[in-house]
Amino acid sequence: MNPRHRGLGVLLVAALVVAGLVLPRWLVFLLALALAKGVAVLSVVVLMRAGLVSFGQGLFFAGAAYAAGFAMRWWGIREALLLVPWSVAVAVGLGALAGLLVARYRDIFFAMLTLALSMVLYGVLIKAYGVTGGSDGIRIPTPTLLGLQLSGDDARLLVYYLAVAATAAAAWAVGRYAAAPAGYLAQAVRDNEVRVAYLGAPVSRIVYSAFLLSSGLAGLGGVLTALNVGHVDPGLAYWTTSGELVFIAVLGGTGTVLGPLAGAVVYELIRSYAFKYAPYAWQMLVGAAMLLIILFLPGGLWSPVERVWRRQQA
Repeated sequence: MNPRHRGLGVLLVAALVVAGLVLPRWLVFLLALALAKGVAVLSVVVLMRAGLVSFGQGLFFAGAAYAAGFAMRWWGIREALLLVPWSVAVAVGLGALAGLLVARYRDIFFAMLTLALSMVLYGVLIKAYGVTGGSDGIRIPTPTLLGLQLSGDDARLLVYYLAVAATAAAAWAVGRYAAAPAGYLAQAVRDNEVRVAYLGAPVSRIVYSAFLLSSGLAGLGGVLTALNVGHVDPGLAYWTTSGELVFIAVLGGTGTVLGPLAGAVVYELIRSYAFKYAPYAWQMLVGAAMLLIILFLPGGLWSPVERVWRRQQA
């Protein structure tokens, strides 16, 4: 992440902190949901950097969300600072296992295998009613922070600021990864995998590492979503969830860290207002809005900002 991006990121975090104090609570809830989804979208961007498109991020998104639900339900853990790392660790564990299978495949085979694994989890969550609650899912109680128990609007504000902090950390981590040798090697694999292998670089290890980072980010987005919504259900693992993350990545732009986050916020706002004013046609309105954005901004919502910065540097 270059200094210009870093400075803008600090300003955006400050703006989000202030927004939590001045915006209506329903909008704060929506922003927290968008930020959680934005973190999961970053997981898609990490894989796209290596030339891979995953339609199975719901596997880690739902896995982490249910991990938080199980920890609360079975062990009585409600501390957010324990639930978040635990859930991310579960997602990375799932990624470590799934990566052993999918990391060797590319193109449509990779996409379909990840989709299949996600749908396997969806089927398990539906059928194992005694453990997962089946299609009803699991209720997530209000978390605590450092032992502080809040309720109502204060609890929502707590989850919002947790989402802001986690999003900032995730964006920083992805920026560091992109600027590190591992990130450049992943990009080289996307451009010419055979040449990278001839140079002696471990291609499988590069892809596997990107997959692990991606699973952790998707898991972080999943647990933040669970804590914000207060409920998890098998729909989090369904293919539409994974497809939505890929769509938002393309919408925001995959060339930067801030683009996917901006795309997630815009997507959630458009969907919310479309559902409010046209509850029976909101999907058509969302589709029309997205189509216009893609037609006139094919590089993503963040592409005009990037163009302005490049002109200034020139």
